[in-house]
Amino acid sequence: MTLNTPDTPGTTVADPAPLGLLGFGFTTLMLSFVNAGVFKVAEGASLVLSLALFYGGGAQLLAGMWEFRRGNTLGSTAFTTYGAFWLIIWYWFTHYVGAGAGGTSNAVGWFFLGWAIVTAIFTLAALRTTHALLAVLFFLTLTFLFLAFGQWQAKGLYNPLNDPGLTKVGGWLGVVTGLLAWYTAAAHVVNFTHKREVLPMNVKR
Repeated sequence: MTLNTPDTPGTTVADPAPLGLLGFGFTTLMLSFVNAGVFKVAEGASLVLSLALFYGGGAQLLAGMWEFRRGNTLGSTAFTTYGAFWLIIWYWFTHYVGAGAGGTSNAVGWFFLGWAIVTAIFTLAALRTTHALLAVLFFLTLTFLFLAFGQWQAKGLYNPLNDPGLTKVGGWLGVVTGLLAWYTAAAHVVNFTHKREVLPMNVKR
């Protein structure tokens, strides 16, 4: 089972959801560790940006394209959207933030609010999928909201070294989101391999 719809009859494409969820979850975890203060930007920026380009960005875009092939509207839209998100983050940091031209905290706050709204749309759609996926998207919505609030709390020019309290809350919510995405991916892979439900996802009927 994919994120939304059953396979198209006669399809030969394997379920791309675990790939998309793992890429999303790992990249989200690493960035969220920075936001939560587990390690500093200078300690993990190169790793986070590399993940954002290849795993969170590239792998998720591929997963989204394969979900289009399988006729999965939610999966294809979500994976392609978040793949693009991570590519935006990579491009923004490497071309603008690093040059001190990342914009204002107010603008970045609105940027994150926009992603919260997009994620809320996916969350509504996920009400008809599984509890596992619903939890991922619900916590991701909260993550984006608190990251937006954190930027509005910070004010002034955007500075990735500035970590106000609400950004740290968003960071820990992102950690939960990443772990939930990993669990959902594991459930897809393990349950398919064992041909039975080993890790419950609570499929909604």
